[in-house]
Amino acid sequence: MRNYIIDKLYDKVNKNGVVCVGLDTSVDYIPQWLLDKNENIEDAIFEYNQKIIDATADAASCFKVQIAYYEALGIKGLMAYKRTLEYLRQKDCISIADIKRGDIAATAKMYAKAHFEGDFESDFITLSPYMGMDSIDPYLPYLERGDKGIFALVRTSNKGAEDLQYCDLKEGTKVYSHIGDQLHNMGKKFLGDSGYSAIGGVVGCTHVEEAVEIRERLNSMFFLIPGYGAQGGKAEDVALYLKEGNGGVVNSSRKILLAYKEDGNEKAFDISARNEALRMRDEIRNAVEKAR
Repeated sequence: MRNYIIDKLYDKVNKNGVVCVGLDTSVDYIPQWLLDKNENIEDAIFEYNQKIIDATADAASCFKVQIAYYEALGIKGLMAYKRTLEYLRQKDCISIADIKRGDIAATAKMYAKAHFEGDFESDFITLSPYMGMDSIDPYLPYLERGDKGIFALVRTSNKGAEDLQYCDLKEGTKVYSHIGDQLHNMGKKFLGDSGYSAIGGVVGCTHVEEAVEIRERLNSMFFLIPGYGAQGGKAEDVALYLKEGNGGVVNSSRKILLAYKEDGNEKAFDISARNEALRMRDEIRNAVEKAR
């Protein structure tokens, strides 16, 4: 085994907890005073993200930047995306670019180059393997270097997951189990000192019936766990997908970014975000302790 980026994330979870702050920064999340202060939307988004990062860096293990919110705003949005990723690197924070690419061959190589190098470089990216395992292959040379990782969709948190991921295969397993097994086996080549692989999986916490089985079956796979909070997932649900409080990070976007609306203090939106991240971290820690 060797040291991979997943080991850095594992250590961050041990130190800061499992919270992954989702920077799904919609323009209507940004307080009006901050929009008025900046001359253009690029600067407003970046300053908003910067303040959130500064306030939550020691309360979170990583930050997930959802590219769609930036792409939708054109060039200025993508400039804010680029600057946000650069700022995360400057702060020694771990970034997950939520891009969910799923193409193959030369096209996938270009996606890998776009998001593991250059203006949009990040530590981890999300991928969809449902076009086949060869859609993952072009990213593997970056994983071999040790400083990059992926989170591939295994079983997602949306209701529509049942349309495909829960279909039964002739050998008696579900589609998501088959995908998970293949990714798990592929990931054994990239095991770090933590015992986890640089090939992680996106596993939603909104379906808990098979949680224990998934965690045991994919024992060396680190999870990116959506579905907590706004989608209905609870701390005790999340705890089932962790091992000794580690082995995964739990994404929260709207609940953290919009915490200031519940507090009624838009001037201190960053402090409200910090308090929500700390509340979430402690709630999940308590649930893990109770589950032991």
